[in-house]
Amino acid sequence: MGKTLYRKVWDEHSVGILPDGRTQLFIDTMYLHEVTSPQAFAMLRELGLPVLHPERLFAVPDHIIPTDDQSEPYADPRAATMLNELRRNCRENNIRLFDLPSGQQGIVHMVGPELGITQPGMTIVCGDSHTATHGAVGSIAMGIGTTQVRDVLATQTVAMSPLKVRSIRVEGTLRPGVTAKDVALHIIGKLGANGGLGYAYEFGGSAIRDMEMDGRLTICNLAIEGAARCGYINPDEKTFAYLKGRPYAPKGAAWEAAVERWKSLASDPDAEYDDVVVIPAEEIEPTVTWGISPDMNIGINGTVPAPQDARDAETAKAYATALEYMKLQPGQAIKGLPVDVVFIGSCTNGRISDFRSVAALIKGRHVAPGIKALAVPGSQMTARQCEEEGIADTFRAAGFEWRLPGCSMCLAMNPDRLVGDQICASTSNRNFKGRQGSPTGRTLLMSPPMAAAAALTGCVADAREVFGIQ
Repeated sequence: MGKTLYRKVWDEHSVGILPDGRTQLFIDTMYLHEVTSPQAFAMLRELGLPVLHPERLFAVPDHIIPTDDQSEPYADPRAATMLNELRRNCRENNIRLFDLPSGQQGIVHMVGPELGITQPGMTIVCGDSHTATHGAVGSIAMGIGTTQVRDVLATQTVAMSPLKVRSIRVEGTLRPGVTAKDVALHIIGKLGANGGLGYAYEFGGSAIRDMEMDGRLTICNLAIEGAARCGYINPDEKTFAYLKGRPYAPKGAAWEAAVERWKSLASDPDAEYDDVVVIPAEEIEPTVTWGISPDMNIGINGTVPAPQDARDAETAKAYATALEYMKLQPGQAIKGLPVDVVFIGSCTNGRISDFRSVAALIKGRHVAPGIKALAVPGSQMTARQCEEEGIADTFRAAGFEWRLPGCSMCLAMNPDRLVGDQICASTSNRNFKGRQGSPTGRTLLMSPPMAAAAALTGCVADAREVFGIQ
């Protein structure tokens, strides 16, 4: 019987079985940032333990970094403390830090793949839920809690039980104007926000194979929003082309050997899965969230559902809460809903292809009056590309505020925040209550082209109609 990539990687990294039945799993790489690591280092000091494998750790500040002015000292003393603590911990433990002056700083889940640190067949962890992003290159990548960060610092292992594996195949050809973000939201809407509990998601099918790497990174980034612990895509020629030549990728003969090994990691044709879901690509349309969970979404031509439309009593209660918070009515069209703020960025959609696609659409156009529109590249490397290609100038000319790299409005642990009950058309990954900095702020998740359409029209709009996408 064949094996899935998940099982192959798991078996290769299993150190042993603990008395409680869990597996002690070796971790190839751990990423660190300023929010979840300080407590882990403090616990390590209390135990008098050293960092076991500093060469396998990489750190970058992202969540608290301002995007308008990054000169120090920061106005927020908490942000300054977190940044300086990260620097101290990396300095004392000889951990590579991609700090602001490095030219390689950015959101952790963008920096890892861009530098080629993230590679197929790796086990990767980070104290951040969207670590699943790295699965796009064929790794098993998971978010972990602070105590587990401590464990990896001390032992380079985590203790956990194997997950079930669900194959999600998107078969066929996506319609014009439909992006990876729409695919991911559609999957979450179909399977539910808790549908992936206990699972690893293997994304495949012709529509996934046709995607470039940036789209695949978006798909895996959102696996956690469907409650999957990780999401991955089998490595292929696109994966290898993406990694080749990156700073931390193998070179020369080592590259050829690595590619041969990576090819062998893909799930076998006769691999068995715990569940299989097949989604026709043609049924997916530009998708927008209407509620307070990523699974509360509808196609752009849909209407807001009523609680009685929910699949069970618990979901009906969640719908009622969402309608009240979002100030929407059942049966209301999502198209035409006015917005106040537009945010293009985050580890979901802050990559070069996202900005290229939007720049091509907004060139010669302008943001609607009264709309605050932010464009925030996810890394310094992406920001440089945007400047070199004239993309940043296109956004500025269109009336966007072109910002410096960081997490920005996704989590709003920095000055980029909603005010009051503003509605934000956002390319980020979560639309929870208060997620974007205001306890009453409202978030509508959508793709970059859809966010661009909202910026130009001042309301939720079909990007295909606004930009003539056919």
